[in-house]
Amino acid sequence: MAKSPAPAPNDTPVDSTALGSGKGRATPSRAEQEAARKRPLVPDTKEAKARARAELAAQREKARIGMAAGEERYLPVRDRGPQRRFARDFVDAGWHLGEGVMPFMVLVIVATLIPVQFFQYWSFVALWIFILFVIGDMIITSVRVKRAAKEKFGESRLEKGLGWYAAMRTVQMRFMRLPKAQVKRGQYPA
Repeated sequence: MAKSPAPAPNDTPVDSTALGSGKGRATPSRAEQEAARKRPLVPDTKEAKARARAELAAQREKARIGMAAGEERYLPVRDRGPQRRFARDFVDAGWHLGEGVMPFMVLVIVATLIPVQFFQYWSFVALWIFILFVIGDMIITSVRVKRAAKEKFGESRLEKGLGWYAAMRTVQMRFMRLPKAQVKRGQYPA
């Protein structure tokens, strides 16, 4: 009689749960199951509202900081894009008369408090002359920004309203601009 060959040893590990000897954990008691399912009939809305309010405040603060820093995803639609960034940097690099409108108006208000007709009249005249110069500066800045953007991005790709966007930024005081100025004065974009 011929001997049959011995079966080869199996090298794969044997899983004890696969053999059908149980599920690997104890069955929870009825009290444990009921405790796991138990929740209040009325949820604690005061705590949930406070937590939601705190999370919303944290998100808003993060968005505010991101917008001030000029991060693209936090900017409103009107401020997004490379051409808008270019216009902002161009305006922020220069000095503009429009930054002085608010302080000048405060001086005019103070001058109107002086009960002398001469000061009141000429302060208003000076204000209107200053505003005319500011409008001239806005027009010049708008033309310069559009010309520089055409050179950099090409005339066919120039966004509509870029000059107006730059002109309106010149009227804001530098420390109040949003997004905040990312360049120093004199540091014009290339």
